[in-house]
Amino acid sequence: MSEAAMKPQYDALVIGAGVTGMYQAYLLDQAGMNVLGIDAAPDVGGVWYWNRYPGCRLDTESYAYGYFALKGIIPEWNWSERFAGQPEMLRYANYAADKMDIRRLFRFNTKVTAAAWDDANDLWNVTLDKGDVVSCRFLISATGPLSATRMPDIRGIDSFQGESFHSSRWPTDDEGNPTNYDFTGKKVGVIGTGATGVQIIPIAAETAKELYVFQRTPNWCTPLGNTPLSKEDMDDLRERYPTILEYVKVTDTSFPYHRDPRKGTDVPEDERNAFFEKLYDQPGYGIWLSGFRDLLVSKESNKFLGDFIARKIRERVKDPVVAEKLIPTDHPFGSKRVPMETYYYEAFNQENVHLIDIRETPIEQIEAGGIRTSDKFYDLDVIIFATGFDAVTGALDRIDIRGRKGLPLKDAWADGPVTFLGLQSRGFPNFFTLVGPHNGSTFCNVGVCGGLQGEWVTRMIRYMRDHGLVASEPTEAAQDAWTEEVYRDFARTLLAEANAWWVRVVEKPDGTIERRSLVHVGGGPEYRKRCEQVAYCDYEGFELA
Repeated sequence: MSEAAMKPQYDALVIGAGVTGMYQAYLLDQAGMNVLGIDAAPDVGGVWYWNRYPGCRLDTESYAYGYFALKGIIPEWNWSERFAGQPEMLRYANYAADKMDIRRLFRFNTKVTAAAWDDANDLWNVTLDKGDVVSCRFLISATGPLSATRMPDIRGIDSFQGESFHSSRWPTDDEGNPTNYDFTGKKVGVIGTGATGVQIIPIAAETAKELYVFQRTPNWCTPLGNTPLSKEDMDDLRERYPTILEYVKVTDTSFPYHRDPRKGTDVPEDERNAFFEKLYDQPGYGIWLSGFRDLLVSKESNKFLGDFIARKIRERVKDPVVAEKLIPTDHPFGSKRVPMETYYYEAFNQENVHLIDIRETPIEQIEAGGIRTSDKFYDLDVIIFATGFDAVTGALDRIDIRGRKGLPLKDAWADGPVTFLGLQSRGFPNFFTLVGPHNGSTFCNVGVCGGLQGEWVTRMIRYMRDHGLVASEPTEAAQDAWTEEVYRDFARTLLAEANAWWVRVVEKPDGTIERRSLVHVGGGPEYRKRCEQVAYCDYEGFELA
């Protein structure tokens, strides 16, 4: 084979134009590499492009999420709210894309359908939905942990004659602006009370003639506490950007919070409850991430906080029967990501809002005119599916990725992902998974952690280029040790007791159930320390060729 034929068309191909994919493409381009980016959307933004439902906003402080501003790429950017809404987040992504000039690197309205490793030439052949095939040395996924839309398996789902859509595919006009925010005179059904449903429901309740909330499992929800940011606020924040960035780098999840050093079991009840009140009144995730250090390892300590939140729900919801249905009983507080809410519980005090517990009366089918449960038919004009995503690995499962000897990635990960540092999997050389399974960016503030990970991957690829290396994959020993550590650390926490989006539930042939973590819970600082140790030792744990 000729030398020319062996050379890939691109040094790297990046799948995804969200904040992580944009930045990864930018970094590789800055390093002098020939980069191609691919995204199914018409433009940049990722999750902020697709999710345009009413109430969609950050649950991370804007100034802590906005890595492009913190890093100095767009330091002039002004946030208008403590927790920015989707329109502002999309403007932020567009502004950063303009500043980094990365649109020229991307093909939009394009999907990757397959990728196959060519062992003879140490490159990936990537098939696009338009039918063309491009080759690259490095294949980098930045598909995001929550991008693969999941619809429920309900009989008759396609028979509904009214309006229906998944929350991440909200109807828009020709200019991309969301429609159907006003439900005046309409009977609306919302299926799902996760983080998305919790944001949609209070806003839909404002205008809907009748709003029916179909809930299978309640979540522990706490107040977001959003407020505007003034010019003076932004001037102060901008001056503190270097300190903010260094601080979030050393917190476990890169949110601007650190845990109280005390154990909840060691604190007297009065003092403990006063502390909970203080956290409950603070904006954001303080109640989850600034609490006692044993919150996610001690059932007793966790129950203290769970009981406190349950009392708050009972105080806020007038109907005691409804209140009890909104209080979780199947998972500890914080073992699933805590939805941040704004007047969510108060919405159930409105006469036009009705809670349907589908554990008691399951949905049997969807019909032309609405939803039929086991005891009643609900006549509806609109059905909103706030049913979430096939998280973390879902987007990769929908691409036919085949490594050495044609092994499908989906088969290699059938019992749960196996990786080294959550960045590569043996048998799939040069395939990096940013914000993917088992790495330090998924159970994290993605805005910052994804950026930090992109910088590390760029350094590794530059190292390989500078040393004449063309292929990398984990050693079997390094992969086994890392994977075992991820599963072991997760099993030690109360996170293992919930079917959260970061858990893959695997049913074995003998009927037993195994819960496999999709995330690394050892903390961002420890993760990045490990990555730097690997890099310092010439990428020990990877086979480089």
